[in-house]
Amino acid sequence: MELSLTEEQTLIQQTARQFANKELYAHAEVLDRHKGRKTFLDNLKKLAELGFMGLNIAAKYGGTGAGSIAFSVSITEIAKACASTAVTTSVTNLAAEIIQTLGNEEQKNYYLPKICSGTYSAVGFCLTESGAGSDPAAMQTPAVREGDEWVLNGSKLFVTSAEYAGVFLVWAVTDSEAEKGKGISMFLVEAGTPGLSIDKAEDKMGQLGSSTNTVNFTDCRIPASALIGEEGKGLKIAVEELAGGRIGIASLALGVGTAALDYARNYIAEREQFGQKVGKFQGLQWMMVERYTELEAARLLIMQAAYEKEQGLNYGTAASMAKLFCTEKANQACYTALQMMGGMGYTRDCPLERLARDVRVTTIYEGTSEIQRVILARDLLKDSL
Repeated sequence: MELSLTEEQTLIQQTARQFANKELYAHAEVLDRHKGRKTFLDNLKKLAELGFMGLNIAAKYGGTGAGSIAFSVSITEIAKACASTAVTTSVTNLAAEIIQTLGNEEQKNYYLPKICSGTYSAVGFCLTESGAGSDPAAMQTPAVREGDEWVLNGSKLFVTSAEYAGVFLVWAVTDSEAEKGKGISMFLVEAGTPGLSIDKAEDKMGQLGSSTNTVNFTDCRIPASALIGEEGKGLKIAVEELAGGRIGIASLALGVGTAALDYARNYIAEREQFGQKVGKFQGLQWMMVERYTELEAARLLIMQAAYEKEQGLNYGTAASMAKLFCTEKANQACYTALQMMGGMGYTRDCPLERLARDVRVTTIYEGTSEIQRVILARDLLKDSL
């Protein structure tokens, strides 16, 4: 594995960093106060125009085709400035990859250019239900075939970007008699389809700029052509593709944790107590060094997973390890950074308290830390038990 970035990957990383610093950083605080939605959407459009909404999508569909490593470093740079923008970018890229992998040519030619160009601000990922979170096989939302249509009824929870998504990937039960998890299929449902409604945004702890909503389907009729992939194989698709999403969330967490440590490091280099810069105190130095070392280890785990994905290898274990380690260590990094700054870190005059709130959910969505441990234990013991 080559640990250094290629010239193209470096250019993409630099472009993401420059855009994030110029357009996203100052606006993150505005978003955190439930304002600035128009600018948020404008920035998503600009990111699409720069190629960041189709980083692993072929050029013939309007994508950049830069690969998983470029995707990872881009999400990290965006997240350093704005976690809300980063999560929307990550989920939209994941959804686009699913369409590219499993869609037919008609679906790919219709949807992917709209996603990559920013015609659709985002894509909604409708998997979770009230009784089916960590156990998606327990979902109940039915899709019933009636002639040339499917009829959807049910609700999906915690859908990122639902308010401004142009299309939704929706998982539903198409064979209620099948063994648990075996009769689930996936559909493409466009925003504005009759019978599709979106509840008000959840009042969350962090990542306030990115809306998270419940999406309801009430006798929602979609054409038979909306089925994506093979009927009855939708859960297998979800499980496999979520591994790619874990690379995205690990990368996001890395960006937030790094931003927090960088801010605290600069602060202790200037702050004086007891007649000297507090950065000279060994206790603070060791706290800082431990967290930076952990985040560097996390970065290498992410790069390993992204490399394996790019090479067409079985990258699921590497992605779960990266997601588990990086999100846990990024949470620690944010709280350590806040501690390094003392009372000032707890105020809204600096970004530490926002970063600490933004990073918290990374150990929950795209598979909790506990689920990652279950997955990894199963993988490690599969030939022994």
